[in-house]
Amino acid sequence: MPEASAEPIQYDEGYGPEIGVGPHPLPWPESERYDPELLAHGDRRNVGDAYRYWTREAIVADLDLRRHDFHVAVENWSHDFNIGSVVRTANAFLAKEIHIVGRRRWNRRGAMVTDRYQHVRHHPDTAGLTAWAEAEGLPVIGIDNLPGAVPLERTELPRRCVLLFGQEGPGLTEEARAHASMVCSIAQFGSTRSINAGAAAAIAMHAWVQRYADIPGPQDR
Repeated sequence: MPEASAEPIQYDEGYGPEIGVGPHPLPWPESERYDPELLAHGDRRNVGDAYRYWTREAIVADLDLRRHDFHVAVENWSHDFNIGSVVRTANAFLAKEIHIVGRRRWNRRGAMVTDRYQHVRHHPDTAGLTAWAEAEGLPVIGIDNLPGAVPLERTELPRRCVLLFGQEGPGLTEEARAHASMVCSIAQFGSTRSINAGAAAAIAMHAWVQRYADIPGPQDR
């Protein structure tokens, strides 16, 4: 990590704080993982403090040492803006890979550039995703509130798996339902028909994390 002498950027009164830190004080830390441009001009990226001033390649390499055993796949047929939110959450929970099913171009706005630190794979259709998953020995678990779905809250997700999400509104396509090894529902208690696709993805990923991730204690934070 960079030395503690690196201080947050100061802003004029009347403006809210921005993410990041300013130029690193001299002397600069000596390591190939640091980016000279960031050290000189500051680092305003959406990364945790431990990765301030690191190159993108160094961050990805470090994350690769700790990625979890679940993958995240999301159907992309109508440029759903929620896809970016799913990708951002997959980064937060350190998914092994992210799979875009359908259109290659997807709405990145909600991802807040977190996709740069993930491995993103494209499949033209759900059959392609399923074929890849079968070759890797990974069950595909659909997440949607459908008739016959098993409650996520009472289901132990496989440690190695692909969590497949549909789009906002229609949810999983018929093809996705047919290819999924299992479909899990998320318990709801209000009047709304469904919850936001990004929120559903976060709940499912957190269910996996609660079961399998190495959660640090207060002394490790």
